[in-house]
Amino acid sequence: MNDKIGVFYGSDSGVTDDITRDLISFWADDNLEVMEVGDATVDDLEQYQMLLFGLSTWYDGDLQSDWEEFFDDFQTIDFSNKVVAIYGLGDQIGYAEYFVDGIGLLAKVVLEKGGKVVGYWPTEGYRFTDSVAIVDEQKDLFYGLALDHDNESQLTDDRLTTWIAQIKEEFLRETA
Repeated sequence: MNDKIGVFYGSDSGVTDDITRDLISFWADDNLEVMEVGDATVDDLEQYQMLLFGLSTWYDGDLQSDWEEFFDDFQTIDFSNKVVAIYGLGDQIGYAEYFVDGIGLLAKVVLEKGGKVVGYWPTEGYRFTDSVAIVDEQKDLFYGLALDHDNESQLTDDRLTTWIAQIKEEFLRETA
């Protein structure tokens, strides 16, 4: 098993790509291995114990196109003994009833397949009506970092750096 952290992301418009570059920069060490999910295989994901997934939610709660194409294969992965954190982009104004649904779609598969999801993020301060990304038993948390770069780009860097510090601790705790 690879002791590095696998970062898999998909980006249609380039914003998730930019956020991923910021994440790598803010992470500030070299233990991340980054791959676009459109180029990934099941074997690529299976080699890591710690994983970061990045995506955007499109239209009425759809996965980003590369994640959509990979999703059938993604659902075959055994996530036992894997720790996963997810960051997702959405538009809480234009698509308030589907805000960052992609986070929840991936998180639920990871959990169903035996994995551990870390990096839960508070829903406080967001203006949306519904989301698949809300943790079932704790309505005040998302399964991962929710970013609305369309409407709140001024908050993105602070949210990202705070979340990185949080998941670094959680990765350490979960893999010790």
